[in-house]
Amino acid sequence: MAEAEREARLTGWVRTYSDALLRLCFLQLRDYALCEDALQETFIKAWRAMPKYEHGGIQNDRAWLCRIALNVCHDIQRSRWMRHVDAARALESLPPALFAVEPEDRTLLLDVMNLPEKFREVILLYHYQRLSMRDIAQVLHIDVSTVHARLKKAEGLLKQVLTEEVDGHE
Repeated sequence: MAEAEREARLTGWVRTYSDALLRLCFLQLRDYALCEDALQETFIKAWRAMPKYEHGGIQNDRAWLCRIALNVCHDIQRSRWMRHVDAARALESLPPALFAVEPEDRTLLLDVMNLPEKFREVILLYHYQRLSMRDIAQVLHIDVSTVHARLKKAEGLLKQVLTEEVDGHE
């Protein structure tokens, strides 16, 4: 593929997927500055991996980019800094245009951010990125049945937490 075609493809990806990937990175990292860094790193890695993409028969651009973004987030999460990020304060640091969150949705978003990673990822990819279970399985390198089980478990955990929050406020 010619350099101009690669640049055009990358530009299209940036235009089409930046906001969704930025949200995904934020919900993983809980820090706006880090999620911006992760987004940039995602597109740099996508640029470098484009020859593999072209010959690998990738079916879903969004799923492929989500996989890269999650891998970048995992690299960042391994750092000591990530152990000290407060999800509630992080949510307040976002520009309103990026995450216009209604007060009732804010609680759900914070609860999703506090799920264990393997459950948070399937919730984010399924409900926020709208990927199919097959695409999620490819992104996470797990079986479709595992995606289904994790999604049901994550939804059950969220239901339990939300029920406790409602019962606690009555």
